[in-house]
Amino acid sequence: MAGQFRSYVWDPLLILSQIVLMQTVYYGSLGLWLALVDGLVRSSPSLDQMFDAEILGFSTPPGRLSMMSFILNALTCALGLLYFIRRGKQCLDFTVTVHFFHLLGCWFYSSRFPSALTWWLVQAVCIALMAVIGEYLCMRTELKEIPLNSAPKSSV
Repeated sequence: MAGQFRSYVWDPLLILSQIVLMQTVYYGSLGLWLALVDGLVRSSPSLDQMFDAEILGFSTPPGRLSMMSFILNALTCALGLLYFIRRGKQCLDFTVTVHFFHLLGCWFYSSRFPSALTWWLVQAVCIALMAVIGEYLCMRTELKEIPLNSAPKSSV
């Protein structure tokens, strides 16, 4: 294994720190998107927008705005995967982990398991967007050409 290109070494501290970092990116950017959207429509921000499954919905303007914030957050977190995870094959793992902890947070915050179909649909769309775009961005950087010779070319 020592001679393999980009060999993977099990490093639990690195994985835990990446999980904490991605959770921070997730909630930080979601908070910024929600604050921006609330500022545009002059609504008061609330933790319910982040953690209450009943808020998300197509029928009310706050529900649609929260859904838009979650979708924009998935795009922002895909950039987080690019800058902090940097491995295309780990994007889905970290995306599902982030959303699993969000599920636990919603369950803990509202003291009930999220049962709203809209919440599950939004989370599924966000998982798909974050994983696919994050993997695409990471694969683009992984597939960049590696220069083999750093010396300037001569025209001989």
